[in-house]
Amino acid sequence: MIVRRTAAASAAVALPLVLLTACGSTGGGPDGAAGGGEVVLTLAHSYTEDQPQHVCGAQVIKEEAEAADVGITVEVYPNSQLGGDADRIASVQASDVDIDIQGASALAAVYEPAGVVDASYVFDDAAHLDRFFADGSADQLAQDFKEASGGVSILGAWSAGARQFTADRPIREPADLDGLRMRFPGSAQHLHNAEALGAQATEVAYEELYLALQQGVVDGQENPITNIQASNLVEVQDYLSLSDHGQNSNLIVAAPSYDTELDDEQRGALDAAVAAAVEKMPGCVEEAEQEILDAWEQEGAVEVVDDVDQEAFAQQTDTWFRENLDGDSLVVYEAIRGSAQ
Repeated sequence: MIVRRTAAASAAVALPLVLLTACGSTGGGPDGAAGGGEVVLTLAHSYTEDQPQHVCGAQVIKEEAEAADVGITVEVYPNSQLGGDADRIASVQASDVDIDIQGASALAAVYEPAGVVDASYVFDDAAHLDRFFADGSADQLAQDFKEASGGVSILGAWSAGARQFTADRPIREPADLDGLRMRFPGSAQHLHNAEALGAQATEVAYEELYLALQQGVVDGQENPITNIQASNLVEVQDYLSLSDHGQNSNLIVAAPSYDTELDDEQRGALDAAVAAAVEKMPGCVEEAEQEILDAWEQEGAVEVVDDVDQEAFAQQTDTWFRENLDGDSLVVYEAIRGSAQ
């Protein structure tokens, strides 16, 4: 059995919110207070219904919020049914989507420094990401994001697994990336990651990645194990190198309607529901990844490389980011690294 060598993530806690005062009132609550009454909330994400983000994330939020019996119904829309990441964050800003599960790199379209959460090796592991969003270290980031986005709140965050390399040859150290055309997501932060890691980045849409690997348009790619499995990428790759070179972040964000359409009791119930999902995710991700690794080993689907020199990669990326980030992005990077244990 292939067993991950990284430490298991600790139980997480939802992000302490930095809330801005609501600008107006819906007149729905007592004495003119905002919110109250029966509400139906839309919760959207881009993941399949068998991935942890849905099973242990979205579904838990729905179940816990509805079980609180405070007049909340949550309707979940997986698989990008309400649009891709860029479209959905605009819908959240407009309160057309009430809750969204987004990667930090997508949120960087609204507030660029948020993308630093997805920087390679900025977090030591999933537990480090949990601590950053739970102990107050992320409060300034949340406040700045809310201001830049026009009132979108960050309710919590989790890691949906570490990002790993797959390729047609093993990747054990930075030099092994030389000459490989590696697919990275097209966001600015992920392209920075490629440069910091020493990779030759090639942009390919996620939906076209399997075919691009099969036809040799690219030699390799990087994704968390659950994404690799969801797209059957091991069918067209020979090696999985356990680099753990970044945490696949998910931030749970709520539209401005969170402040204006919900009363205090409903906001408290939703906060508690997000906290329950955040707490459940580490074990859910770990279990899903181990099941996938065990199945791949049994099938002989891919050769797993578990002796990657992660320290060499981490030192290289840290140097690159400290030399190339500036302004608030560098402040966020240093805050995250400063919260490491």
